[in-house]
Amino acid sequence: MSGTGWAPGTFAPAPGAAPALAMLRAQTAQELRLTLRRGESLLLVLVIPVVLLLLLAGLPLVDLGPGATDRAGRADVLVPGLLALAVMSTAFTGQAIATGYERAYGVLKRLGATPLSRPLLLAAKTLAVLAVLALQVLVLGAVGLAVGWSPQPGGAPAAVLLLAVGTAAFSGLGLLMAGTLRAEATLAAANLVYVLLLVLGGVVFPLSAFPDGLAAVLALSPLAALAEGLRAALGGAGLAAGPLLVLTGWAVASLALAARTFRWE
Repeated sequence: MSGTGWAPGTFAPAPGAAPALAMLRAQTAQELRLTLRRGESLLLVLVIPVVLLLLLAGLPLVDLGPGATDRAGRADVLVPGLLALAVMSTAFTGQAIATGYERAYGVLKRLGATPLSRPLLLAAKTLAVLAVLALQVLVLGAVGLAVGWSPQPGGAPAAVLLLAVGTAAFSGLGLLMAGTLRAEATLAAANLVYVLLLVLGGVVFPLSAFPDGLAAVLALSPLAALAEGLRAALGGAGLAAGPLLVLTGWAVASLALAARTFRWE
């Protein structure tokens, strides 16, 4: 039916541009309200990154590599990595778990009986994630500056581009997982990926801290690409083409697969 312009789950024609934009705005606002009401989501996306930043920047618990010998140097390594973690927490882990249970509880099935199309739902969820991410960047940036972080202002445009593409990549992966797996499997898998990438995704330890062979493999993960790209941009090295290319590949592939395979129930 989609090839004839009919919305999924309905017997009415798909809406035109103006009604579609109105539905997108309304659904985005609803997704944002639901996200901000979930205490566990706020813990995941705001509290944990801030606590990690304060703990690891203030105390020399781990070796963060050359140049990270004082608090300011440690902050320069940690803040870009934790910004990348914030993106993954919001766009992937939190969104995958919440959407998975929306499927399990029949919320998405009811949405599927409305003119809201699958691409519009995915777009609304991604826009809500971007709004939460803006709050995360403000909070982490403020805390980072307070503990000695010294980003290069000229790297801001490159950092914004990397954050946007990284958000699209993680959002696509989260929706792909939530739209194809059972809620319980999504919960387990999303938390497992979060823990693994927290250790191996370049969040705390730059890729240079790993053996060359392992670092080359880890550099292909979206979290490591985002963390390393942000370190380069905010450290004054400009936009790194490699991380941007990796993130773009993940974004295009995950969003395309999510749009094709996402199931309402």
